[in-house]
This record gives sequence, structure tokens and C-alpha cells, in this order.
Amino acid sequence: MWIVPSAIFWGSAATVVYTYAGYPTAIKLLSKFFPRPILKQDYTPKVSIVLAAHNERKVIASKLENLLQLDYPKDKKQIIVVSDGSTDDMELLVEPFTQRGVELFRLNKAEGKPTALNLGVSKATGDIIVFCDARQTIGTNALHALTACFADASVGAVSGELELTGKKGLGFYWKYEKFIRMAEAEFDSAPGATGALFAIRKNLFEPIPKDLLLDDVFTPMQIILKGFRVVFESNAKIYDKEASTNDEFQRKSRTLAGNFQLLHHLPGILNPFKNRIFGQFASHKLLRLVCPFALITLLGSNIILVVFMAPGWPIYVLTLVGQLIGYGLAINGYIAGEDAGKLSKLASTFTTLNGAAIVGLKRYLYNDFMWTSSKK
Repeated sequence: MWIVPSAIFWGSAATVVYTYAGYPTAIKLLSKFFPRPILKQDYTPKVSIVLAAHNERKVIASKLENLLQLDYPKDKKQIIVVSDGSTDDMELLVEPFTQRGVELFRLNKAEGKPTALNLGVSKATGDIIVFCDARQTIGTNALHALTACFADASVGAVSGELELTGKKGLGFYWKYEKFIRMAEAEFDSAPGATGALFAIRKNLFEPIPKDLLLDDVFTPMQIILKGFRVVFESNAKIYDKEASTNDEFQRKSRTLAGNFQLLHHLPGILNPFKNRIFGQFASHKLLRLVCPFALITLLGSNIILVVFMAPGWPIYVLTLVGQLIGYGLAINGYIAGEDAGKLSKLASTFTTLNGAAIVGLKRYLYNDFMWTSSKK
């Protein structure tokens, strides 16, 4: 009688624990015992910075000033802005920068970020393509830090490190996420990059499907499937403010919808014989899509086991109380906002990100792949 609910409970618990604790611990240990150091050295190839933007009038001028001030030889730095059918006066604000070397290309109507990026790369003359977003500030020495990694012939893409400021609770999650990505890259490769700043070898670029949401996962995974590494460079800094809980929920639901979509556009990542980091991808990306449903079955089966006093009842009472306390802290975190305690912020962040996965699946099933700008 208790076999099914017990199996559901322990299977769900194992899935959640492995995804959020077991895998990070395992990949960290693998990176320590079987590291693959990057052979960095001073290396200054020509780089082409590609920025796709739609209606970013509020931030575009400061972003271009930031890009122009980056420490890198001027004759080896190309800056390309592609306006994705912008309807504000963003293009007018970019035009004065063309006198300082910035190249502006326009799409007559909004065709989406992938189309804009494909156009930008087609105009690039550098050996290294650097992708970035409009909102974040890039550290002065970031380009040197990125290109130094390409001195290693095995490296095909390099991700920068995003630093968040704020007290909304997302900062801890991002530190946790960076911990995993760094360990993955030290062991072999991270299954994705930080969209706000990452660089690739131009000859490894593949055109991005028009409706794709996650160019910062699609492009790195293409490169991994070609036999190259995707690494994480902590000295290539990007700075941003934490998003609000609602904005992060919307961003994450879009990201997770993109993960579902990615399986359609890049089926090779599901083949362990083609994808050498299949274990990492499954543990880091795929199980994150499963966990929200595992949390639901974990709570439901736990309630059944307690109400009907299944064998081992005291244990199930403790686990149910623990879950209810966790969700209670999450509710308090939503209500108190920035005034909430650390545990409440962690709980609300955890439930927000898992709830976004369910919405992400809905977006995928309804083909809701509209690209929005980086504004918060």
C-alpha cells in the first residue's frame, strides 16, 4: 500500500537533493581531482564586439562609452551595434558614436535578437567575437582577460563573470550558480555562458535559429559539440543590479522555456556519444526543469504518508514540517521583500526560480518565444 507514495517521496527527494547539492559537490570534487588548467598568456587578436539592442535609449550612450573605454588596442577593437527595429530614438543616440568608430546597422523591423546577432557577426572582422548586452557595465580589463584564454587552442568560448549588487536575495543564488559554472569549466566546460559578456572564436560561430531564446547556451553548446572547451574567466567582470523578484521570475521563465526549446534545435546535446559533457548538461540544465515537479510530488506524497501514518511516520512528519517551514519562509520573503531575513530571501528565491520553470514549460508549449530587451 505504501510502496507507491514512498517511492514517489524518496525519488522526488533524491532528485531535488542531487540537483541542488549532490551535483554541485560532485563537480567541485571532480574539478579538484581532475582539473584541466587553461594555458593563458598575453594575447591580443582583433576582437569584434557585437551588441544587439531594441529600444535601449536609456542606456545605450553609457554602454557605448563603456565599450570605447575598455582597455584594448584601438586598432584591434571593432564595436558593432545592431538596432533590432528600434522605435525610440536609440539610433539617433548611437549615430554620434559612429564618428568615434562605432558601426551601426539597422533592421527595419523587429526581427528578434538572433537575427540581429547573425547580422552583427556577418559584419565582424575580428578573429574573436564578443557578445554583450546593453544594460551592464563591463570591467576595464575584461577584453584582455577574455582573450588571454584563447591562447589555449582547446578553448572555443570564454564566459565573463557577472557581479550583482543589491539585497533582494538573488545575489546568493548567482554566487551559487557561479560556483557550479567555475567548477564545470575547471573540469572541462560550462554548458553555457553569461549572456551579458562572452566571447567565441569567429570561425566556430553557427547562425542562430530565428526563434531561439538562449543564444548564450546554443552557441557555447555548438562549440562544445565541435570538440572545444567553454571556460569561465573570473577576471572578465560585468556589473549589474539585482532584478526585482517579478522581473527575475519573468527572465527565468523565459530562460527555462529556452532550455526546453534548445532540445529541439540542438538534439545532439542529448546524445552522450556526441556530447562529452552530457552528464554535466543533464545535471545542471535538464534536472532543473524536472525539480519543480519533483517538489510538488515530494510535498503531495509526504502529506499522504503522514495523514495515513505510513511506516516510518515520525520521519515523514519531520520532513513535512521542514517543507512547510521552508514554504512559510518563502511567503514571508515575498511579503517582507528586502527587509526579509536571509533564510526568507533564500526560500523565496528558490521557490521563484522553480515556479518559473513551470511557467517556462507553458511558454514552450504555447510557442511564446518573443525576445524582450534587457531592461528591467
